[in-house]
Amino acid sequence: MSVQTTDTDILILGSGGAGLLAALHAYKSNPELEITIAVKGLMGKCGCTRMVQGGYNVALSSSDSVERHFMDTIAGGKWLPNQKLAWKLCETAVERVRELENEIGCFFDREPDGTLHHKAFAGQTADRTVHKGDLTGIEIINRLMEQVLARPIRKLEEHRALALIPSADGVGISGVLLVDMRSGAMKLVRAKAVLLATGAGPTMYKYYTPSGEKSMDGLSMALRAGLPLRDMEMVQFHPTGLLAGKDTRMTGTVLEEGLRGAGGELHNGAGERFMFKYDDRGERATRDIVSRGIYAEMRAGNTTPNGGVHISMSHLGPDNVREKFKGMVKRCADCGFDLAAGKVEVVPTAHYLMGGVVCNTDTETSLKGLFVAGEDAGGIHGANRLGGNGVANSTVFGGVAGEAMAGYAATAELLEPNSVVLEREIERALMPFNLEGENVNVHALREELMDIMWEHVGVMRDRIGLTRGLERVENLKSRLLAGNIGVENRVFNLTWHDWLNLYNLIEISLVITRAALARENSRGAHFREDFPEPGSLDESYFTQVELQETGLEVEQIPVEFNIIKPGESLIEDYTETAPKVQRRPDTVGA
Repeated sequence: MSVQTTDTDILILGSGGAGLLAALHAYKSNPELEITIAVKGLMGKCGCTRMVQGGYNVALSSSDSVERHFMDTIAGGKWLPNQKLAWKLCETAVERVRELENEIGCFFDREPDGTLHHKAFAGQTADRTVHKGDLTGIEIINRLMEQVLARPIRKLEEHRALALIPSADGVGISGVLLVDMRSGAMKLVRAKAVLLATGAGPTMYKYYTPSGEKSMDGLSMALRAGLPLRDMEMVQFHPTGLLAGKDTRMTGTVLEEGLRGAGGELHNGAGERFMFKYDDRGERATRDIVSRGIYAEMRAGNTTPNGGVHISMSHLGPDNVREKFKGMVKRCADCGFDLAAGKVEVVPTAHYLMGGVVCNTDTETSLKGLFVAGEDAGGIHGANRLGGNGVANSTVFGGVAGEAMAGYAATAELLEPNSVVLEREIERALMPFNLEGENVNVHALREELMDIMWEHVGVMRDRIGLTRGLERVENLKSRLLAGNIGVENRVFNLTWHDWLNLYNLIEISLVITRAALARENSRGAHFREDFPEPGSLDESYFTQVELQETGLEVEQIPVEFNIIKPGESLIEDYTETAPKVQRRPDTVGA
């Protein structure tokens, strides 16, 4: 079939915090370059960054430091993060938040003396989360959109990325195959540099928080392009997803970390405050621990009417809660709950994927000309992401990627596409129109996938469940490929896009399950009931999955402790036993 071809210098896939910051930094670095943003939905109206409630981690207060933020990130990630990436995150966040304020125009909440307000988030040893009430993401995205719209940056809205197309020699990236959802036309956008910033979004679970259009598109494309994915077993479940029944999409929506940081309590169905049974920090333990505590109560039958637990804020004063958490109070009221004066049912909800494409500190991947930032990138968070580190990650590395791509594109050339890969990916995208058999019920299969992943590859795992889950997901894929979706009409065919979403979700579900089977210990978000111990910190490894001719291959790669080793600390008071190391990283190179 015919494919429209267009050229650009820089192509950015995604318009969240990473994509928009990348565009702005690329333009600032070299205004002569043509910059194009392609997004599956409408710019500024889709994606996950605008859904961020909690805030932005940055070490600005007198009681905090970059070193302390770094130590919290490494300890929270259970010693699995890429330490150079983690250091760059913590160090550059200070610069980036000032940029967001003074250049982008974001208004964050302040103390009476004019300094930025920092609120407490679980798992951190300092209050460092800068925010705009509980609507931080909307503030950041709205201001970023204003800046992007004021610049001559090309926009391709409602253009779905289908495949990364390598060059004919396979060394670098040639461009990206997209489909214009409005017309159904296939488009090859050739680019000197491409940024993968689609956001991951673990929406293959029964309860999930990300934006509904998120379906692991970027990671699925990267996998098929032969790129290695790391830490894919590490799916973060936010402990407090709104549980409003199965008949509303509001179920799974996050009630953010700040509620527990402010003193919110969790009660089981019997009205008992239970978290201190599982951790001395109670509700302010890290997300993985609180999620497992809630899941244990659910499994024991100590549940509320809809099968979860309650979060209670009323003891903090209803008026105080209404003032501090306006967005969430309203959101709960829309579902019939009174967050300020009553109790709200919650459940662990799939929130964030710590895993992603392997990259260096300049966001470069192993495919020349391809960069990655935001939730598509792996290595920053290790086994567990600290609340508030997500939007910091997106904006920090989005800016880094923009500058790196501008530098690369200034001397790079457009490469001819691999025609075999291009034709194969077009055929794959059109597969649901051409399959034999009866029409497939995509919605029913999606619901089944969500149940499988929640039951077998969820908050708590074991070999029997993971193996069963792997078998069931593979069977689901066979059934998806056993029937078509009817008449070939590509103009805003939502059934077709649902099929493509499900195909990508199934691919990455298999990756997650294979990685989870390979890790026979428990770290952070990955908890194996048959291997409950964390294993030796000194011998920490991360999993890396690649798609090869024989199928998915999982490798275990030792973590490089190139800044700090287990048992050491960069600060005096971090632990009672850890010796202080008198060094700072001299470089955050590749």
